[in-house]
Parts: sequence; C-alpha cells; structure tokens
Amino acid sequence: MASISSSSPRTVEEIYKDFANRRSALVRALTFDVDEFYTLCDPEKENLCLYGHPNESWEVALPAEEVPPELPEPALGINFARDGMQRNDWLSLVAVHSDCWLLSVAFYFGARLNANERKRLFSHINELPTLFEVVTERKPNKDKHNMDSGSKSRNSTKRSSDGPGRSTPKSYEDSYGEEEDEHSETLCGSCGGNYNADEFWIGCDVCERWFHGKCVKITPAKAESIKQYKCPSCNSKRSRQ
Repeated sequence: MASISSSSPRTVEEIYKDFANRRSALVRALTFDVDEFYTLCDPEKENLCLYGHPNESWEVALPAEEVPPELPEPALGINFARDGMQRNDWLSLVAVHSDCWLLSVAFYFGARLNANERKRLFSHINELPTLFEVVTERKPNKDKHNMDSGSKSRNSTKRSSDGPGRSTPKSYEDSYGEEEDEHSETLCGSCGGNYNADEFWIGCDVCERWFHGKCVKITPAKAESIKQYKCPSCNSKRSRQ
C-alpha cells in the first residue's frame, strides 16, 4: 500500500523523483505488463486499486483501511468495469484515473511548498506525457529526464483556419499527438493567447510569428487573396525604411 514516513519527499526534486518513479511503474503496468494487470483485475474480486510505488513497482490491491488514508488513494473498484468495456477503453479509463492519483500524491507531498516551488514542480511534471497519452499512443513515452519540447514546424501552409502549420487533413487519432507537440506552445504575436484549433490563425511570412485572425483583422476569406502576409509590426518596420 502507499505509505508516508519521516523520509517522505520534501523538496521539489525529491517529490518529482517520487512522481516519476510511481508513473514509471504505472506505465509498465498499463503497457509492458498489461496482460498480467488485466488478469489481476478480476471483476469477481473485491474493490481493487492500482498502485505505483516509489521503487518503480506496481501493485493491484485492496484500498487502505485507514480512514482517512495516509496518502491519497487511487480510483476504487477499477476491476468492476473491466468486462463491461472494450479493453482499450477500459485501460484508457484506468490511465486517466491514475493520472489524477499521481498528481494528487505529488501535490499532497508538495502542500508545504511555496508558490514558486509548486509552479516548478508542475513544470517538471508537465514535461512528461500523461499515462492517458502513453496508453492511447497520442504521445511517445519518452525517457523521463530527456523530454524535448521540439520546435514548431513552419514547412506547411502559412494560413489555416485549423491552426498553425497544418496541411493535409488527418484522422483525429493520427494527428492529435503531432499537433499537440508542434503547437501546444504557440502564442499569438498580438495578444499572447494560446493556440486554439477552433480559431483562425495566420502566420507572418517575414517574422514567422502566428496571430489570431481577429487580432490582426484578417478573415479566412481575406487571407485567401493574400500572397505574402506581413504582420502589422513588420509592415510598420518596412514603412520606416
């Protein structure tokens, strides 16, 4: 069972290491050891939980008897839904609940951190794909200390109602991970807002920054007639030359 002691992690680095090790254990349970995990989650048994331990081992077991428990507890009764769903859907559901549990444990340990330390802890955690992303293959399960944020592709169409850099349409499942990787950090050069696939964006062919169409007063229809788009900033620079 999950437990807490005087040696519990206290610093940002210690808490992150605890999180990463527990996550690594759950990744293995839901991928490499998935057949064993599936078998252990027998719906005929009592309420079962999936635990990931700091030593990178995983366990399917009954919940803690203490009330309240010493640590936040994983989702209860994951075994009961096993045979009522498609296997992949059930594994995805377990992954989502396990993601929630990992975060709750990390921020249980981090409750005494200050605001900047909590922000730094979450920043470390956010560099790793979630269990859900790993199980559904929406992001590769990269090494926990070698995450590469990557750079945004600028090789495809510059103007798109579907967002920066998209060209040939793909199925949702095929394009989700790629699009998230490429555009999750794209910010509007005008308002600083985050990329949203539901909004029209246009890219400047000079400075290569992206803008909400509404921020630079360009509609999708107007963009179709623009051969080379220059943002207001680049336009003003050229006029001063």
